[in-house]
Amino acid sequence: MFKKLSELTTGKKAIIKSFESDNLFLKLMEMGCTPGEIIVIEHVAPFKGPISVSVSGYKLSLRIDEAEQIIVEDF
Repeated sequence: MFKKLSELTTGKKAIIKSFESDNLFLKLMEMGCTPGEIIVIEHVAPFKGPISVSVSGYKLSLRIDEAEQIIVEDF
């Protein structure tokens, strides 16, 4: 089932499927985050704070508005 990355909770794993924004896609692609990569939610800050994720050997912090533009398939 496809979801937005912002809908997942801490500890969940998902596969990146697509991006709703070309700007975000380019930013993440430079770090090796491409469709097909597994992404793990490490921490979700309260009150719509940033989301910490692990993907392609990187630990990243994404703003909630960025996470809402990443379409994933959870498993």
